[in-house]
Amino acid sequence: MIVSTLPSNTPPSQPSKPLAGSASASTSGGQIRVLVCDDSAFMRKAISQLIASDPQLVVIDTARNGQEAVEKAKKLSPDVITLDIEMPIMNGHQALTAIKRECRDLPEGPPAVLVCSSLTSAGSHDALQALREGAADIIAKDASFFSTNMEAMREDLIRKIKAIGGSRARRAGPRPAIGSTLARPMNALAAAHQAANLAAAAAMDLRPISLTGRRIDLIAIGSSTGGPPILETILSNLPPALPCPIVIAQHMPASFTKAMSERLDGMSAISVVHGEHGMPLHPGTAYVIPGGRHGRVRAIGPGPIRLEVSDDPKSAPFKPSVNELLASAARQSGKHCLGIVLTGIGDDGKVGGQELRTCGGTLLAQDPGTSVVYGMPKAAADVGGISMTPEQIAQSISTLVPAGLRAAG
Repeated sequence: MIVSTLPSNTPPSQPSKPLAGSASASTSGGQIRVLVCDDSAFMRKAISQLIASDPQLVVIDTARNGQEAVEKAKKLSPDVITLDIEMPIMNGHQALTAIKRECRDLPEGPPAVLVCSSLTSAGSHDALQALREGAADIIAKDASFFSTNMEAMREDLIRKIKAIGGSRARRAGPRPAIGSTLARPMNALAAAHQAANLAAAAAMDLRPISLTGRRIDLIAIGSSTGGPPILETILSNLPPALPCPIVIAQHMPASFTKAMSERLDGMSAISVVHGEHGMPLHPGTAYVIPGGRHGRVRAIGPGPIRLEVSDDPKSAPFKPSVNELLASAARQSGKHCLGIVLTGIGDDGKVGGQELRTCGGTLLAQDPGTSVVYGMPKAAADVGGISMTPEQIAQSISTLVPAGLRAAG
């Protein structure tokens, strides 16, 4: 239990924001409505104040444990819930399962869930399990962040809440009316996301492609919000005799990418490792770039392609940068490179994807229907990426392996 007090530079609370039970709590218009759940009073207050510092977000209530979160989610229908994992009475895993089940008939479907996890190894594995259970994304929380990294945490928290809150209507899909007393207008961001995704999906003819007979020296994958379960779907469906290495850039802190690589390795026929600077890249192995750093591929002399890990460029908004990975893959392998951009916020991967396409490489993009946030894959599709479901992406990669070896795997 954290008993610290808020640092002096924490944004002040905003009493003008609507509270649960008030007349305006269910009519906040275009704002994204957030329920904050944590067993620590300090964390509830700190997270609430960070959220309240953005005028597009409103904290409608807080919950002290998972049971309260489930009850208030059913009553208030928030757009987003920030959810702690380790709590009394009902933990975050149990609460997440109950929220998905008991809120599925709300007019806009169940709320999007942002898991707030510690940076410990156990916390990282718990957070990744929550993503498999239906959470949309993860944010690292630590009391020290509120004194040393508060502004960075605030920006990350707000960006992720806006992204997953805005996608709630799309994830819910068409639903029958439940009654005017329960209905409320979707927030403006959700409406914009829904319209854009429906238009994009209508223009797509989703199908896998065959890479049989093609020479592919390298596969580079970029991913962000909602990415870990999609990576699990893709990598767990690949045969072990893959003739080239895979390098993965997932927007996450290092402790999470390490836990993710361990999890992926345990469920995949190919090997998955947490990358290190200078590692040679071997066929049939996937290398996860350490979170918080950039990863590129580079051959020095006649030896194998190696992974280059560094802090540069420091100005890049996301680490690891998908643009940096794809651009280096394009320069290294050219037309013999396969780039893949998965679900995520923003357009990271667009510039690198364009460079890859210019070099004659193949670019794939996750489809809007399966993307938690259709930002990064849309940017990739806009520069010529071929849209597919995660299963179709796995099918396409698998055609690099001769049919006989595929069956043996």
